[in-house]
Amino acid sequence: MRIGSIIHGEERNEETRETIDIIAPHGQKKIAELALATTEDLNDAVKDCYDTFHHTMKYMPAHERADILRTTADMLEGQAEEFVETIVHEAGKPLVYARDEIGRSIQVIRFASELVKHMTGEVLPMDAAVGGEHRLGLVKRRPLGVVGAITPFNFPLNLALHKIAPAIAGGNTIVFKPAEKTPISAYNLVRLFQAAGLPDGVLNLVQGTGEEVGGPLVEHDNVHKISFTGSLPVGRTILETAGFKKVTLELGSNSPNIVFDDATIKDTVTELVKGAFAFSGQACISAQRVYVHSSIYDEFLQEYVKQTEALTIGDPSDEDTDIGPMITQEEAERAKEWIDDAARKGATIATGGTLDGNVLSPTIMTDVQDHMKIIAEEVFAPIVSVIPFKTEEEVVEWANNSVYGLQAGVFTKDINRAMRVAEHLEIGGVWINEISTYRQDNHPYGGVKQSGIGKEGVKYAIEDTTEIKFIGAKLEP
Repeated sequence: MRIGSIIHGEERNEETRETIDIIAPHGQKKIAELALATTEDLNDAVKDCYDTFHHTMKYMPAHERADILRTTADMLEGQAEEFVETIVHEAGKPLVYARDEIGRSIQVIRFASELVKHMTGEVLPMDAAVGGEHRLGLVKRRPLGVVGAITPFNFPLNLALHKIAPAIAGGNTIVFKPAEKTPISAYNLVRLFQAAGLPDGVLNLVQGTGEEVGGPLVEHDNVHKISFTGSLPVGRTILETAGFKKVTLELGSNSPNIVFDDATIKDTVTELVKGAFAFSGQACISAQRVYVHSSIYDEFLQEYVKQTEALTIGDPSDEDTDIGPMITQEEAERAKEWIDDAARKGATIATGGTLDGNVLSPTIMTDVQDHMKIIAEEVFAPIVSVIPFKTEEEVVEWANNSVYGLQAGVFTKDINRAMRVAEHLEIGGVWINEISTYRQDNHPYGGVKQSGIGKEGVKYAIEDTTEIKFIGAKLEP
């Protein structure tokens, strides 16, 4: 299989192009060949989106955008298993999590299709101001223009749709640059939108490197917004180079989960096993720091180790597999080094910590210190640290002691304590009696501090792909 970029409905896949091999994380076999886009392709894609916006998309009525989105969702539902198979193979994601991603992706598009028809404005009481009599003030939302969507490998369909579907709903055109590690899902998604009736030039796909097409996309004068999900260093560079564009950055985290002494231990452990190790911890809101009240710490840790060791490691295409490979050998080795570095500095490996190829066994660490990478930085691997605490005040302080602040979980039966802690956490989103890793597609999602700028969640993303326009009129008395 050989694929390339898609610009104005046409694939750019000439034999003379530079290519890279797409390697399946499980088995390390070549599954596709990617013909790389050039800066010239990127410029063509932006120009085409710019022209299409001004001649087509800007004037497309809401009901047509809603129909296209709804048709796309229905078609994705009909092809769900094919998309599941692609994600399993190119990302190494176990079946259960790949199916969940497809289900959520369908839901994202349907949310967008429903919200298209509810993009309302307002009429201002102009006579509230002195001299405002006999004036009419209207406020409405208008699309921005060209949106640059840059997406990661870990949720190749769902995270792409969190950018693309709201942008279409808002009346924009999109230049879509997916991760080079998972280009097949992106390619199939663009073809799906085409089949659903999206006009050529509304969604252009550029399959290339960050250096060749990512940077130029961010800097391009005819791009009006950049929406990026990925690492903190890249996000910082985007912020520095985007100029006056609108920017949404969904960056890293080292999510805290706080377990108080009245939590139900076994059920909480079950959720935190999933929260820490789903898709080998390769999620920005993966449970990375678990703070447990000292009175239940030993019992909790024993149960956590027991349930973790019961996970099945294997082929991600098998129904019973819980843990598959990490995305690359290099990432697995990097995570293993972080474990070993912490152990050398006094941390204890309660379970796991072994590396077999690019499969890192689910790892629980104890006796950790704040300066260790496994809790100070985003680990993005199946590694969780369990830390005892004594008071509410100290655990809130520890949880807040981070450059990140994306999502957190708080486990307690005391609603007053839960709400108090949630209020004091310097976090973009806090779940009570739910893991930090849980995300619904309709709530505002985004971090504080260095976890990012702006919010996703379909309604909020649509608003951020539009701008407010005021129209005022002086009327004859």
